[in-house]
Amino acid sequence: MKSYKIPEATIARLSVYSRFLSQVEVQGLELISSGEIAEGSGVSPAHVRKDLAYFGEFGTRGVGYNVKELHKHILKILGLDEKWKVVLVGVGHLGAALAMYRGFRDRKFDMVALFDVDPNKVGKVYEGIAVSPFEQLEKVIKENNVDIGIITTPASEAQKVTDIFVQAGVKAILNFAPCVLTVPYHIELRNVDLAVNLEVLTFNIASKQKK
Repeated sequence: MKSYKIPEATIARLSVYSRFLSQVEVQGLELISSGEIAEGSGVSPAHVRKDLAYFGEFGTRGVGYNVKELHKHILKILGLDEKWKVVLVGVGHLGAALAMYRGFRDRKFDMVALFDVDPNKVGKVYEGIAVSPFEQLEKVIKENNVDIGIITTPASEAQKVTDIFVQAGVKAILNFAPCVLTVPYHIELRNVDLAVNLEVLTFNIASKQKK
């Protein structure tokens, strides 16, 4: 892999490519062109070729890409050739929905534990995982060498959860709480604000209507 920084948009598109390749691989397709990947992924062929070029040469001019090999390469690039242990804190409506999402397992994300401060939620089972008391969070993370923590708590509790994640040794945090979190430099943090994403959509719709 080349040493310069890979654009985040490229990484996001690689994830889309891998899902599309998974589908066509199941269908038995052996070879595929950049144009076909582009059409199935909703991008341009130039984007596909440029994105893949960051990581080497995978296809043959005039022939295309071997579907199985390209899919394998992309999964390795994304770190999905190994399992990642995950815990989730905050089993409200959103947290429960994420806990029930089977796609995590398919993509090598192993949900090992769920936590909540509400005693009425402790003990409830989602996809075979019982909700544990919040007080056990740090202990469980350390005992299971958890890699990633997901936060779906109210904003007022998110920093407290983050601090425990950091102290316990997680490597990355996915935050759904609508707030700004403070983390050390070595912790990977991604914020998912659903309202912001909706506002981007409304902006784009409004912009098109004004033209």
